[in-house]
Amino acid sequence: MRVIQVTPRYPPRTGGVETHVKELSERLVERGHNVTVLTADDGYDVETQESRQGVEVVRHRGFAPDGAFHIAPGILSTLLGTDADVVHAHNYHSLPLLFAAVAAKETRFVASPHYHGGSASSFRDRLLSVYRPVGGWALRRAAELIAVSDWERDQLADDFGTDATVVPNGVDIERFRNAEPRVRERPYLLTVGRLEEYKGVQHVIRALSHLPEYDLLVAGSGPHREGLEQLAEALGIADRVTFLGYVDDGDLPALYAGAEAYVTMSSFEAYGMTVAEALAAETPCVVRKKAALADWLERDGCIGVDRLSPPKIASSIETATELTEFASPLTWEEMIDRVQRIYW
Repeated sequence: MRVIQVTPRYPPRTGGVETHVKELSERLVERGHNVTVLTADDGYDVETQESRQGVEVVRHRGFAPDGAFHIAPGILSTLLGTDADVVHAHNYHSLPLLFAAVAAKETRFVASPHYHGGSASSFRDRLLSVYRPVGGWALRRAAELIAVSDWERDQLADDFGTDATVVPNGVDIERFRNAEPRVRERPYLLTVGRLEEYKGVQHVIRALSHLPEYDLLVAGSGPHREGLEQLAEALGIADRVTFLGYVDDGDLPALYAGAEAYVTMSSFEAYGMTVAEALAAETPCVVRKKAALADWLERDGCIGVDRLSPPKIASSIETATELTEFASPLTWEEMIDRVQRIYW
């Protein structure tokens, strides 16, 4: 079977959607399928065309106003000149999915919106409002929609009147469960993700003032880092907050395994990949009761926070560290099994 994956970005770019498409593509290749990825992230630091683990990657020049939408019309012309059994497009919040919907025509078209209903940017929200009529058309054009969480499925139904099949992201459970824990002189809490304001790391830093026995490790990079560093300095706890920057995937399991708790106070998530990774490492999680993160509260190993006050977050972290049972997320192989059934 020949599959074309259409996505805004692809590794070595990092992010939840990037990881999702990478794992899906490489594992389909391992099962004997021909997979090509079309992206909108061509640049000086990546190859325009290359093979990665058997996946053919073709990158197109584009632009992304305020880091959103990844407008790359070349994807449309490339799709019109190729044939495939399945075109699978990812990320409603970016135009490549729309281009795939236009070009698929008689080809089976599958869409994974990774939809979170809004953004933390007023400019992006205005763009989303203008985009909604055509974005909704693109979703309804799909033969099958795949949601990564119950919350996303319900949000898609409310906003677009669509019916999606839920297939959660996978996790390489053995890699996390068998990791040798990172050892430090003091016990630590962990948060992982791009450093944007909506990710809520500032709330975790403020809560640290009420948890004198813990340090905080922050894995990830992004534009909000300077502000977070200034906040830690102003609170007098800069010596207890370590900004690790980008962390290689191979080093993450040890970080999760060594943490007393994993904490995320993000506002916008369609799934919560880092929560799944933490649970796979049998590390208790504290999550914000918002968007798809709230779905995790139905699973063993998670505590929810509905108010962002530092004492409330600190109390929830202390409760979480006493948890001893952890849900087992879906594996990547189980995810691929479900996606393949949708393809045909």
